[in-house]
Formats: sequence, C-alpha cells, structure tokens
Amino acid sequence: MIHPASYTFLSESDWNSRISAAESLASPCMLCPRKCSVDRRAGKKGICGAGSELFISSIFPHHGEEPPISGTRGSGTVFFSFCSLRCCFCQNYQISQEGEGEHYSEEKLAEKMFWLQETGVHDINFVTPTHYLPNILRSLKIAASKGLWLPVVWNSSGYELAETLVPLRGVVDIYLPDMKYGSNESSMRYCKAPDYVENNQAAIREMFRQVGPLKTDKDGIAYRGMCVRHLVLPEGRAFSEKVLEFLAATFDPADIFISLMAQFRPMFKADNFPELRRGISRREYETVQYYCERLGFNGFFQEILALDESFCIDFKTRKSEPLTGK
Repeated sequence: MIHPASYTFLSESDWNSRISAAESLASPCMLCPRKCSVDRRAGKKGICGAGSELFISSIFPHHGEEPPISGTRGSGTVFFSFCSLRCCFCQNYQISQEGEGEHYSEEKLAEKMFWLQETGVHDINFVTPTHYLPNILRSLKIAASKGLWLPVVWNSSGYELAETLVPLRGVVDIYLPDMKYGSNESSMRYCKAPDYVENNQAAIREMFRQVGPLKTDKDGIAYRGMCVRHLVLPEGRAFSEKVLEFLAATFDPADIFISLMAQFRPMFKADNFPELRRGISRREYETVQYYCERLGFNGFFQEILALDESFCIDFKTRKSEPLTGK
C-alpha cells in the first residue's frame, strides 16, 4: 500500500501560509536557538555559516540510515551545508563547518527530488535542513505541484526552536532528530550552546505532537512518525541517562523508537578535549543500551565491534548524481 506524503494534501493557500511563516522567521534570522538576527537576504551569513541561498553538499540514495528509513532501496538524502549547532566532534564537519558544497536553486533541488523518486528510494531525507527552511518549503511546493509524493524526513541535530517547526505541520512525515545531550554542561563545552537541553526537549515534544509514534508498512518501511537518535559519548559525556529519563517521563516508552548510536570517532576538533580522544568502549555503549531496554523503549542498536569507517563519508569526493540519474 502506498502512503502519500502529508504535503500532497496541502492547498495553494496552505503552502503559502507555511512559506510566509518561515520567511518571517528567517529575516532577520531567528530560525534556530542562536537567534543571531542577521539579514541573510542582504548577503550576511548567520552563526551557522549559511546565507540566503541553498548550499548543498551532496544528494544520493543513502543506505546507512536506520532500517525503516533506508529500507532496501535507500533513503533519498539531501545533505545541506552548514549547521547551527557546530559540534566540535562532528563526523560531517566538512559540510557542517567547512561549508563543502555548491549553490542550488530551489528549482534544481525540486528536480533532484524527482530524480531521487525515480531511483526508487523510500523517502526524501533532508539532513541538517533548518537554516534553509523557507527555501526548502518553496522547493517542495514546486516538486509537489509536479507529482512528488515520497514522505519527507526531517533529519536534524535537535537544536531547534519549537516555533520554527510549526510551519512543518502537514509537510514533514518523519522526524529523525538527535537528542545529543542530557545536560547543558556538555552542550556548552562541545558546541557553545548553553540552552541545548530545553530547546531540544521542546522541539521533541512539538515533533511528536505533529507526527506521533513511528509507523511502518508491511515491509517495515517508515511512512510517518518520530525516531530519536542518541550518540553515546566517552565517559558518559552525553549524559545519556538524563536523555532517556526525559523521554520516559514525557511519553509512553512504547511509542518512542530510539536509535542508539555507537559510532563516535575522535574527529575534527575532538582532540582539544581529553575525554573525547578515543572511541567509546563496549561497556559504555551496553550500559546505555541496557538502561534503554529497561525503560521499555523500542530501539535500533549497533554492534560496536562491527563498526568501521563506513559511517564516515568523505564529502569532498561524494558529490550529487547527475539529474538524469545516469
């Protein structure tokens, strides 16, 4: 059974109201909790590094996401350049902080989404997209008018303002947010974000309000809902227990899918922090996994001994496929 994306039911006025709301948040820019208030339309760049035009690193069918997202045919990922959170250990630092990528028009992005749909991917997966919210909505409107129907995945750091997510109601089908930290002590130390936890928790509530529990079809492919990602850090520096305790206190654990990740690598500027100069141990990961299971969450877990460098993409060599898909 085909599950058309929520946005396929939006009217012209629905689209316009959402685009207008996003534009009002973007100039001056108040899209993320940084609230840097720059006028990106005048050519200025925000703390995230982004200007007013779309800048994209790569677009391709990705097979390394969670099983319900990648499925058998891949997830149609769009890796946007720049990021508002700017973690010191980001494995995608080439695009999130060095700005690897190229300019895309909104029309070109719409064409690329069609190309992805034609390849047979299960979804359109926007990775670190929030700083381009108005552009993405305009591009999706173009694509929807021409027959795009795949569900949209909003794949973000979780450092979001709840009010910024409101225009995405009825647009996004699947939220795939990070809950990186259970304490602002770590978010301040590693991201200079002293307010990560409260904004992250408010955003998670809004995301779940919009899409509810993760739902899959008969083949196990997600078509709606939320899955929360959490990366275990060395020496408990993610405060994982606090993340899980918030989720257990706020939602029915049976409704929450958690992707518990073990793929931390000391990349980018991690060497500046002694506690981040190594990967996590099996014991560190399994302690969090045990707590997750004890609280009753559904989850996707990684086998730490099987991890390799496949989780790290070299974005300087990985480019978008041609529009023809050939």
